[in-house]
Amino acid sequence: MSFAHLTLATRDVEQTASFFERTLGYTRRSDPGNSPLEAVWLDLGRGQEMHVLFVDRFQVSPFENEFGRHVAVFYPLPQFSALKQRLSAEGAELIEPIRATPFERFFFREPVNGYVFEVIDAERSMPSDRR
Repeated sequence: MSFAHLTLATRDVEQTASFFERTLGYTRRSDPGNSPLEAVWLDLGRGQEMHVLFVDRFQVSPFENEFGRHVAVFYPLPQFSALKQRLSAEGAELIEPIRATPFERFFFREPVNGYVFEVIDAERSMPSDRR
């Protein structure tokens, strides 16, 4: 079984989707056109998607953090510095991890809704026989 998509609720679909396009490089996909709500579908690669969906009066959970709810993504370690610069320039809060790991990672709180994302060295995702 593989991961298909995740859905992020927001009061501002365009601002949320644009943030992820400008920072993480996700691209828009055509949505099926049958959603009763405003939505943008983003391509995360490898057949995976993020659906950004309008929800009136949406509020993010107060439990968005390293030991609460967050979204974890793999990203190439050599590009961490440039990513951190883009995130900061777009108003994201960079957060140092609390728990030590044998691989590089960091967290950020996106500025539109307050969702927390963990960015993990992509080499961490490779099977040990491919490292």
